[in-house]
Amino acid sequence: MDVSPSLLERYDRPVPRYTSYPTAPHFHAGVDAAHYRRWLAALPESETVSLYLHVPFCAEMCWYCGCHTKVAVRYAPIADYAATLKREIALVAGIIGRRAPVGRIHWGGGTPTQLAPDDFLDLMTVLRAHFDVRPHAEIAVEADPRTLDDARIRALAEAGVNRASLGVQDLNDRVQKAINRIQPFPRVAAAVEGLRGAGIGAVNMDLMYGLPYQTEADVRRTVDLVASLHPDRLAVFGYAHVPWMKTHQKMIREDALPGGLVRLRQARAAAEALAAHGYRPIGLDHFARPDDSLARAFDDGRLKRNFQGYTDDGAAILIGFGTSAIGQFPQGYVQNAVPFHAYDEAIAAGRLAVRRGVALAPEDRLRRAIIERLMCDMQADLAQLARAHGFPEDAFAAETAALAPMVADGLAEIAGSVVRITEAGRFFMRTVAAVFDGYLGTGRGRHSRAV
Repeated sequence: MDVSPSLLERYDRPVPRYTSYPTAPHFHAGVDAAHYRRWLAALPESETVSLYLHVPFCAEMCWYCGCHTKVAVRYAPIADYAATLKREIALVAGIIGRRAPVGRIHWGGGTPTQLAPDDFLDLMTVLRAHFDVRPHAEIAVEADPRTLDDARIRALAEAGVNRASLGVQDLNDRVQKAINRIQPFPRVAAAVEGLRGAGIGAVNMDLMYGLPYQTEADVRRTVDLVASLHPDRLAVFGYAHVPWMKTHQKMIREDALPGGLVRLRQARAAAEALAAHGYRPIGLDHFARPDDSLARAFDDGRLKRNFQGYTDDGAAILIGFGTSAIGQFPQGYVQNAVPFHAYDEAIAAGRLAVRRGVALAPEDRLRRAIIERLMCDMQADLAQLARAHGFPEDAFAAETAALAPMVADGLAEIAGSVVRITEAGRFFMRTVAAVFDGYLGTGRGRHSRAV
């Protein structure tokens, strides 16, 4: 299906990425550290949890970046932050009151591999002292190939890391200069070789489209190059230009950014090239080898979506450590203070650093389930989900009616109570899901475009 400019104008509007529901702009100070303490203390004894650790430092600023991070010109602030993380880990574990079982650990950033090898090993030792990290737990780290030296790779392997995610974005010189990320392909290849040589066999890569000066040919060339390294999974994100939130993005010339139709063609070019290399599309923007656990989770209806994107992690509880880190509980979401000084002061005083969050109402849980199934499976049975959450089967009659234009345009189909996103509508998945967002349009938050 070819997308016309008028179709793109109707549906390529700002909508959330739905890595949570309600989304982060709707978190508020009414859910605070006291709520977090109660939720931690109420963890079921046998519940296996996941952990997320946020390291907000980079060697230099990439101008496309939308993460909570900053450039560290000296190591001292990073060392101090590592010490604060250790105190927070002990504090949270003390509230839980036992070594809770852990099935997954994810290190994000920023650049977690900015930590010195000894500090990373020390932090993993502290985690294992306070939590029961299971022998076969997945331990994943986001890494920058430009600074991933042999000493850091050895430390990752010694710490038990078994999955690494490498930021690549684009491998064309003009684009790299425009986003302030000079990263030649041989450096990426050397990082992959080093990781696999150390026994870290699972490698993910992040790519982007919609970058300044980027073309379809650039996207295809980048895909072909990274596919030659045989990564297990790839995420292909559309660049979100939000300079009102991330002021360093003002360094990117807006007249160099591709328009909506070009972005869509770039996204399709990446998907086609990855398919030609044997990768399966997973949800909106992920791709996996057919034998990867993410592809198996998709086939089995077990695919989930959280703050790291698509995952096969079935844990209902995610505990976040570090400034800006978000935790997920059956009761709702919590987020640590974003300014580093506020996070550091709270932990130094022996207090939890949570500053905002949201408690889930029954309707929130139902809408979250619908949105997650649409984002993961490209379909949702509204009546079945409504029944499972104690709501009438026709609870979403208004939303179903609101989908009529998308059905007419071939982006979605409705059969009985099942809403299905068509293959033509894959790139507008967030727009379809947004129909079921009860908070959208309430005045909080500005979002990136759908495509």
